[in-house]
Amino acid sequence: MQPTLESKVALVAGATRGAGRGIAVQLGAAGATVYVTGRSTRTSRSEMNRPETIEETAALVDAAGGRGIAVQVDHLVPDEVRALVDRIRAEQGKLHILVNDIWGATTMEWNKSVWESSLDIGLRTLRLGVETHAITSHFAIPLLIETPGGLVVEVTDGTDEYNASNYRVSFFYDLAKASVNRMAFALARELRPHGATAVSLTPGWLRSEAMLEAYRVTESNWRDATAYSPHFAISESPAFVGRAVAALAGDPDVARWNGSSLSSGQLAKVYGFTDIDGSQPDAWRYVPEVQDAGNPADTTGYR
Repeated sequence: MQPTLESKVALVAGATRGAGRGIAVQLGAAGATVYVTGRSTRTSRSEMNRPETIEETAALVDAAGGRGIAVQVDHLVPDEVRALVDRIRAEQGKLHILVNDIWGATTMEWNKSVWESSLDIGLRTLRLGVETHAITSHFAIPLLIETPGGLVVEVTDGTDEYNASNYRVSFFYDLAKASVNRMAFALARELRPHGATAVSLTPGWLRSEAMLEAYRVTESNWRDATAYSPHFAISESPAFVGRAVAALAGDPDVARWNGSSLSSGQLAKVYGFTDIDGSQPDAWRYVPEVQDAGNPADTTGYR
């Protein structure tokens, strides 16, 4: 059973698609009012040039039982983020949950050293994946800490433990994802005196819209992709990480996690939620123990 968040106001920054959309919808399913932000709207697309829009996300939040409010924001532009928070203050007078899921990187260079990489692409990656989070926290947290018990969730890729001992495919990607984990650690120290909590949270292998498209499958037949990539068997829907955030937001003892690096699979075991197929995929146990160890794909005991 989902916790009730009917009186809660959330901002999911970077909610156009993927994990951000999944989180926004599940917060809506728990009854929250959710501001969903991003650059892609019905009338304009971001540099990612994908069809998903923030209006679609807001409609999905409504359909799930919450209230979705779409606001076009480029989180690299401080004035736009300031205006967003001013709007939330004017319309709601409070903010209980901040989810920093902003990413938006389009061109990535994999398996290249820092000196072989394009500096323009690498620095753009850091701006989109790190600077956006800092800007949003700068403006949104003052409103959040006005109400005790607030929650900040920094969404990343990989637990702190995994990222600390594994190279994440390229210098700039590695740095971006490790930085987000560290942001949550630092925010936890700053928020504790104000009665608020900060965590970093990673989904596992996410069945985002782009990933399904890349494998030429849909959510209904995603297992067909294991013929090409066997370890995709451990993948999870965006709803799974969304349910993790909803569970955290509904936990009166959420402060026990302050400063922690968490995963959707880990929290599923604590809070009892499942993915949409009823399973509990634990990707960040599976990856080092099965995939990285060179073992054949076998999710037995991992979902």
